[in-house]
Amino acid sequence: MVCVTVAPWPPVDNSTCTHCGAHVTDRFRRVFGDDDDRAHRCGDCDSYARLSRGSAAGIDVSIPDPETSAGRHGGEADA
Repeated sequence: MVCVTVAPWPPVDNSTCTHCGAHVTDRFRRVFGDDDDRAHRCGDCDSYARLSRGSAAGIDVSIPDPETSAGRHGGEADA
């Protein structure tokens, strides 16, 4: 007889951005996320230029962050 034990580990939920908590799709995480399919940034908190260069995978990119650089990501600079 073979005994099988079910591991009591909780399921891993990677369906949210680790930076802002917004929902991200499985496909977004596979394409832009890190090796564990986690999204460190998403379209709600970062620009596509940065996401396409690796910010969603947790890589530091040279393009200014829209959260710290005024006038980026479709917003107006606070004068």
